Amino acid sequence: MSALQPQPETITLEQYTALPEEKRMEVFDGILYDMASPSQIHQTILTELLVSLRNYIRRKDGNCSVFPAPFDVKLNDNPLTIVQPDLMIVCDKDKLDGKRCNGAPDFIIEMVSLRNPSDDYIRKAYYYKNYGVREYWIVDPKRRMITVNYFEGDLLNIQYSFESTIKVNIYDDLFINFSDISDLLNT
Repeated sequence: MSALQPQPETITLEQYTALPEEKRMEVFDGILYDMASPSQIHQTILTELLVSLRNYIRRKDGNCSVFPAPFDVKLNDNPLTIVQPDLMIVCDKDKLDGKRCNGAPDFIIEMVSLRNPSDDYIRKAYYYKNYGVREYWIVDPKRRMITVNYFEGDLLNIQYSFESTIKVNIYDDLFINFSDISDLLNT
């Protein structure tokens, strides 16, 4: 018979908010996880996507807001689950309390972590789908691929190359041309 493995200690919201601000951490089912610092490519892609999304929402006089990391999203209280998506759109202003988004954003983009790629493809996809995120993109700079998960209606899970123009499904007329972003990475 195998020995019982010690269970990691779970963290509360109060303990999480008391962590030093410079520490980037996420919590899944009460367990604290370190986050890696972003790379230059990560930040370049993130900036281009942020500007594209923000400009679209402004042009349309939209009521949604775009937030880059680090900005907390509390998906669950018990057990505590808090994530810091690389980029998100929140359309329900009642979810925002000045400190975090309480509940699922409408749209999330994550850049694949070189340290732990399965985190974005498996763990986060599971949590985002089950907690009500409408659309989740996984941008993989190493493979130069984007995986689009659209969790409403007929579930979509489609892969695109960095040379593609991709529709943001939560909007009728928003398309992101990744070849423009890809060109910046080659300079």
